[in-house]
Amino acid sequence: MRTSEFAMSRWIAWVVLLALACSGSDRPNNAIEGRAHTPDTLKARGERQAAAERALAGRSGVPRALDAKQILFGDLHVHTTYSPDAFTLALPIMGGQGTHTLSDACDFARYCAEVDFFSYNDHAEALIPEHWAATKQAVRACNTSAGDPASQDLMVFAGWEWTQVGLTPEAHWGHKNVIFLGQEEDELPDRPIDSRPYAGDIGLFKTVRAAAQARWVDPANWGMYDDLEWLIDRLEAWPECPRDVDTRELDADCHENAPTPDVLYRKLDEWGFDNLVIPHGTAWGYYTPPLASWDKALTRRYHDPEKVRLVEIMSGHGNSEEYRDWRNFTEQDGAFVCPEPSPDFLPCCWRAGEIMRERCGDLPEAECERRVEEAKQLAMQANVGPAYVFPDSSAEDWLDCDQCRDCFKPSFNMRPLESVQYAMSLANPDEVGPDGRPLRFRFGFIASTDDHTSRPATGYKQYARKKMSFSPGLQTDFIDARAQLGEVEDPQRPVPVDVAARVIDSERLTSFTYPGGIVAVHSPSRTREGVWDALKRREVYGTSGPKLLLWFDLLNGPGGSAPMGSEVEMEQVPRFEVRAAGAFVQKPGCPETTVDGLSADRLEALCAGECDNPGEVRHPIEAIEIIRIRPRVGSDEDPSELIEDPWRRFECAPDPAGCVVQFVDPEFPSSGRDVLYYARAVQDATPAINGDLLRTEFDADGNAVSTDPCYGDYRTDVSDDCLAPARERAWSSPIFVNALR
Repeated sequence: MRTSEFAMSRWIAWVVLLALACSGSDRPNNAIEGRAHTPDTLKARGERQAAAERALAGRSGVPRALDAKQILFGDLHVHTTYSPDAFTLALPIMGGQGTHTLSDACDFARYCAEVDFFSYNDHAEALIPEHWAATKQAVRACNTSAGDPASQDLMVFAGWEWTQVGLTPEAHWGHKNVIFLGQEEDELPDRPIDSRPYAGDIGLFKTVRAAAQARWVDPANWGMYDDLEWLIDRLEAWPECPRDVDTRELDADCHENAPTPDVLYRKLDEWGFDNLVIPHGTAWGYYTPPLASWDKALTRRYHDPEKVRLVEIMSGHGNSEEYRDWRNFTEQDGAFVCPEPSPDFLPCCWRAGEIMRERCGDLPEAECERRVEEAKQLAMQANVGPAYVFPDSSAEDWLDCDQCRDCFKPSFNMRPLESVQYAMSLANPDEVGPDGRPLRFRFGFIASTDDHTSRPATGYKQYARKKMSFSPGLQTDFIDARAQLGEVEDPQRPVPVDVAARVIDSERLTSFTYPGGIVAVHSPSRTREGVWDALKRREVYGTSGPKLLLWFDLLNGPGGSAPMGSEVEMEQVPRFEVRAAGAFVQKPGCPETTVDGLSADRLEALCAGECDNPGEVRHPIEAIEIIRIRPRVGSDEDPSELIEDPWRRFECAPDPAGCVVQFVDPEFPSSGRDVLYYARAVQDATPAINGDLLRTEFDADGNAVSTDPCYGDYRTDVSDDCLAPARERAWSSPIFVNALR
């Protein structure tokens, strides 16, 4: 036997023995390492913020006492590797670091990101009983570690993600985070409530099992793949709870289904615990059907105004704020119609036709055109996978189709009718809201990360793309991710895409992933109750990651000054003020408090050598923009005319101390309409991960001609953070000004 054959035989024997010796198991939580920050550290933070507030207040010209509230920062969307997708992305073959635990999130939030609060939001569909029990225990442990209960350095909330995905617009309700105020066993549900269909399988997580087979090309990490397979086995064996039984009477060890939002709300009511339900990633086209819209949710059955008081406007999956009047395609008389390209949008259905035309070769002209039209139709029928009508195509072939070219850090394959602005423009005259007016969405705005590595609030610096953003990918070309699509029999023929197989365009996705946003609350205290009350009254805002300071007030409300999130009824001209200060310019490395608080190994494993480390000077605010939205009064009103973005733009001096603007709306009294206003504070440009998205090149006529995607896999070097200038920002919650009835 030749030496090479002998070596191969030994390798095969070793792998077989390893397979026989190993069996998967659960991965336990580890211990919280870091201690609470000292009162002096918290005091110093508060004093720096108060100094900025005093400086802005002095420039406003409006007499006021210094606000008794402080701005606290957090992240209400954090996953651990209890979520199977997070576990898969943590596999070494995907460039991951291994499992990420509940306690990792506590240490990261406290010492790497230095935020004030966060929540756990693993997918309910996979949050098995032992993991839900561990989550509740971790919440209590992290809160216990946080020092004085009247002034905690870190506050943690229990929750989960209700991860619903429909294959059609009619069946799609989207993802929602559920969080709770309480932390004790008698203040939290016995089990999470998931979105699985009745008598259904494990849905999206079926595809995760295939990832475990990568053990054969990565045998050194065999045990981790076995542990992933153990989790999938556990999910498939998890019994479904009986239907139509009060949730308090169900067994703790079954999985409880709520396939639609109304069932979720009913079950939460049966528990009776104080909760919030927060939609997120609404415009993210990675899983959202192209024709989905907010309209169907605006009924008293599917919208609970008391629970759904907030919406996540920005995450690591992009910005869901902005409405645009283009469409991926339309439906007319029961048929799909592909629109022509416009200067700001290239539909993927149109691009499918062009790819077919490029492949026509010596086909007769009539046959070529027939196949061009066929490719367009198949792309429109492909749901979220139009790129796979040509399975042998590359990401570059599709240019920047279905992407928003002029949005800030847009969601991949953005869906305009699922944008937050579109939602805020809606009203349902056929159903009455709690205020006796036509039912509307009255959301406060937050941002968070949707991090999948137990790292809350990763947006403090733009670094370590593979760790601080959702940018996974195979680290070897030995495995062909497109092999699941089968052999290409004829490259000159487009093929139907199996929508039920949930084929998704993952190659271009990682050009639209970011470190994510954070939520800020105006809270009277450093307590969980103080944070919770601010969330409930919508005195909150979101940022794209940095810790900008933002105040937005109606100065002449009926009861005096009213902050962001307020709702008033008035007949006079409303007068507003916005005060904003940029985030501190970051210093390299980590502050002494972090270096002293964590061991060197843990600091490197969690923080990757960089922490929130603010200097002495703030980034200037470049501009303050005011968005005015007049909710519709007739179903035929054009949302483009109701959503004014920006309605007003105020350029700011390049002053690190910040910017103050005041404005009025003289049109309000005579309009007779309800109106909402929100402020967007835009910071000066700084380098940002995926700031240039697909790095698209255009010809002299404005047509896309090439792209250079920022891949998550081996094709983009792990050291390349794909940096390009972007203007980080903060979004206030709206102030709702209703016409006097």
